[in-house]
Amino acid sequence: MNHALLGLAANPALPSELADRLIAGADADLAAVLAGRPDLGRAQLTVLASRFEEAAVQLAYEGRLTAADVDPAVYPRAALALLGEGSGRPQWSRLFATDRLVEIREKLAACPGLPADVARMLASDPDVRVVAELALWTTEPDLAARLAAHPHAEVRRAAAGNEATPPTVLAALLTGEGLPAARSCLVCDRERTPFVHDPHCPRTDCALPPGASCDGSHESTVHDTRQSALGNPATPAGAAALFADHPSLLLRQELAARPDLPPQVYARLAEDPVPWVRARLADNPAIDEALIRTLAGDRGHDVQRRLAHHPHLPLDVLPHLAGATRLGSPLLPRIAAASPAEVEALAISHDPTLRMLLALRRDLPARIRDTLAGDLDAKVLKAVAPHPGLSETQLRTMVERHGARVVTAVAANPDATPALLEDLARHRPPVHKAFREIARHRHATAPALLTCLTDRRARPTAAGHPALPPPVVVELLTDSDWQVVEAAAANPSLPTAAMLELLP
Repeated sequence: MNHALLGLAANPALPSELADRLIAGADADLAAVLAGRPDLGRAQLTVLASRFEEAAVQLAYEGRLTAADVDPAVYPRAALALLGEGSGRPQWSRLFATDRLVEIREKLAACPGLPADVARMLASDPDVRVVAELALWTTEPDLAARLAAHPHAEVRRAAAGNEATPPTVLAALLTGEGLPAARSCLVCDRERTPFVHDPHCPRTDCALPPGASCDGSHESTVHDTRQSALGNPATPAGAAALFADHPSLLLRQELAARPDLPPQVYARLAEDPVPWVRARLADNPAIDEALIRTLAGDRGHDVQRRLAHHPHLPLDVLPHLAGATRLGSPLLPRIAAASPAEVEALAISHDPTLRMLLALRRDLPARIRDTLAGDLDAKVLKAVAPHPGLSETQLRTMVERHGARVVTAVAANPDATPALLEDLARHRPPVHKAFREIARHRHATAPALLTCLTDRRARPTAAGHPALPPPVVVELLTDSDWQVVEAAAANPSLPTAAMLELLP
């Protein structure tokens, strides 16, 4: 793999005539990068697509090829991509429905808007994988209902995950009532029953999932069918609620994520013996305040952390959660939705963690932002430092007050000046994470970037920065690190003469 050429293929300053030369000599890896260029002309796209089907598929999905550009007999996968995007020709589907390759028919079955005769052909396909794919993706309720009663359990499992499947049929897939028993599954298709697949199966040609089993009732596929149906929002809540006490952990945790259950079912799940189920429940936006407060005292693994991200969390519960678990540094939904009065209260809270969580907002009024920028707690300053609108003086004061603890956050500020970035790059002791922020900053200067090149992890990012002097960029083309080479070749400051030298 020629990393210099891969970088050059992504270089936004690459002249069109050099792009032509790259296309003419491209291999599959280079073609994939070239296909991502937004500046290729129609003729270049056509040549690239004619030489590499994977590039044609990529371009088709992006809408940069049309049906007129693709011959389905020569490039079937590109034609399927256009069908998948709804821009292919209907007659192509009839061609692919009888293709000898299962992969082609399977991809066709996932395409929207198939003609009725093609859907019927696929529904009777001899390979169950094709029928299952149709059951999963068809938007026709009648067809989905018919496939839900298919004699093969794998097709039923797929239909259970399709939102077009009628609710009454989904309920039947959950309970098994009203449907004839399935006659086969992937397990009994291949093995004598009873059979349980060893999770550590040594056979390299075995495609059964770990733990797949069948004793004649296709139990593992039935379980997966129920799990798909419970995760399907079209499944009636009443039918789903029956599984609150099911012995399967996987089914209960799927149920705990549903937003349409009666309060008494949520209350039952809040008492589940498995923390994973209660943690999924803590994520659920439909649980009420009383249950949120109950879960706030739940010390089960990940329950409190997930609850802290609940959009309707009462703010008075947040201090308890902040003290009980590590919340990380994402902006919490409840903080993002805080009212102006709540923002005022959080900004002057005695709890620095609450002030830090507020400081992660980037839409704060200037007065609140500036109050937080003067905070004495380093973690509050780390949160607010990347906020746009802060002055150079405010940012420098943070560094003077807390040194290395805030340097990286200050370097991430979009308004950091070139002079400030140079000073941060020279900070002693060096802050290596800050080098990476400086290396990607739009205001970074050549002196700051040269310092960043001394850091192994920041070096590839700095090598691609357009403010790096062209002679340095050229020198980096021979670096021992392929990431640096690729970044340098993609640098828009690379001289055209150096680009020419890279071409074979």
